[in-house]
Amino acid sequence: MANTPQAKKRIRRNAARTIVNGNRVGRIRTFVKKCESALASGDKDAASVALAQVQPELMRGVAKGVYHKNTASRKFARLTKAVAALA
Repeated sequence: MANTPQAKKRIRRNAARTIVNGNRVGRIRTFVKKCESALASGDKDAASVALAQVQPELMRGVAKGVYHKNTASRKFARLTKAVAALA
């Protein structure tokens, strides 16, 4: 259990940041799922539009520290490859 005022403050701050970061990750997942559903339906135009929306969201997640740079790049590369495979 935290005894110092600073440790107590860190607990409060971490709880608040967990909520914010969870919302960020959820937002990114929503965009990724939109792209994946467009891929599943076979609609290349919708998948391309969704992919264009995913990329800045992933990079924003990297900038905010909720995703590692390589993780975001890997996710984007796999989606890009899947969209390109739709012909």
